Amino acid sequence: MRAIFHADKNWGIGRSNDLMFSLPKDMKFFRETTAGKVVVLGLNTLRSFPNGRPLKNRTHYVLAPDDAGEGVTTVHSIDELLAAVKQYPPDDVFVIGGASVYRALLPYCSEVLVTKVDADGNADVFVPDLDHTPGYVLISESAPIEDNGYTIRFCTYRNERVRSF
Repeated sequence: MRAIFHADKNWGIGRSNDLMFSLPKDMKFFRETTAGKVVVLGLNTLRSFPNGRPLKNRTHYVLAPDDAGEGVTTVHSIDELLAAVKQYPPDDVFVIGGASVYRALLPYCSEVLVTKVDADGNADVFVPDLDHTPGYVLISESAPIEDNGYTIRFCTYRNERVRSF
């Protein structure tokens, strides 16, 4: 399993249940990376999508207490989620948010794809700073790229302490 997100320089990932930046190159990377794959998300993240509908061309597993609606499979616990995604190749499963889902599932992710934005997005939700989290190693980082007025870098972290499931 892998995770994917963009983070500001404070490891913020969102504000008011929305993205902090409009980054076309990052969105293209997200679309291309997750197309045809399995995505794992929380109910608030699903609700943040256009019309609260699942993304096209992806299999959705939503961690929620109640039925999350059409076009998704609702799971009610981390254990139920991990059992459900075991049927897929690990590199085809992406955790896509929100913050509580990332915090719960990052230990199970072998890789984390982070688009680092060199700006402060005034976030109200954050993920762990992988540069200072034991077990995570930055294994690749792109050159700086301009994206809609922001400088971004595509980074890949390897989790050297992956929790098995």
